[in-house]
Amino acid sequence: MLNIGDLAARLNRLVINILLIGHQKAARDWKRPLVVMKYHSIWLIVKGKGTFTINGTPYPAEPGKIFFHHPGMRIERCHEPDNPLEYYFLRFNYTEAYWEKEKWIARPAEECPFPLEGAYSVHNTPQLIQLLEQLDRLWQRRGHMTAMRRAIHLHEFLLALLQDFRAQQLAGDTTVAIDHTQDYMISHYQEQLTLEGLAQMAGLSASHYSRLFKKSVGYSPIEYLTHLRIDRAKELLALSDYRLKAIAQSVGYTDEFYFSRIFKKIEGISPRDYAKRNRLAPLNRKDE
Repeated sequence: MLNIGDLAARLNRLVINILLIGHQKAARDWKRPLVVMKYHSIWLIVKGKGTFTINGTPYPAEPGKIFFHHPGMRIERCHEPDNPLEYYFLRFNYTEAYWEKEKWIARPAEECPFPLEGAYSVHNTPQLIQLLEQLDRLWQRRGHMTAMRRAIHLHEFLLALLQDFRAQQLAGDTTVAIDHTQDYMISHYQEQLTLEGLAQMAGLSASHYSRLFKKSVGYSPIEYLTHLRIDRAKELLALSDYRLKAIAQSVGYTDEFYFSRIFKKIEGISPRDYAKRNRLAPLNRKDE
């Protein structure tokens, strides 16, 4: 089963470049013989009925199905002549690049496999179709601003897909409860919040709540709260002259030494070193 939080984290690290977008209505005699894929691609089935065989395993190709193909996959496609396929496809490549612990980390696609592979079912197909329609129209235009819009729409498509997957896994009330506790932590991160109290707010047992929260968000509730506090502390360290003890207390830590250990564990440097690197020093007149 997909872990939506982990999937979102992996997708967030990718810089994706669109190579080709298209919308096709297949002819009655449409059939694609066995090929080895050269590119990453996404296929969303809009109409019709057929079969996509991936590495020897057949999968139904019909509305509500989306396929992620990788280089090296052996793919064969066909459909029923009386019910021809209509589909959108998007071909892309990518690299991984993200900022972590005060440095950039970059890896080529060969070292970080794309996190979606094979066939999946989706429920909110109309929304995904609409986003691919917009991408298809933007693909027919040129210009740097258009390229930025394409990148934004692609991320909206991936976000909608993640939300679809999450809705399939979690009941509506549970999703709302988890979102509510996230919002509560954002507003009350400086208070002494507990796992039990958050779970009670969500109407779930502590273990069940923690498991569902991590599946949905990618962090455990306490990890999420810790990152909220450290993010706020980073703002104060960079933009204020408050003492370390005052900053620790303002984000929910009574012990500044414990706060420093947590900060270094997450950011890779101590709070004092972070402040030295990121706080703007007043300009010395003799340096002008």
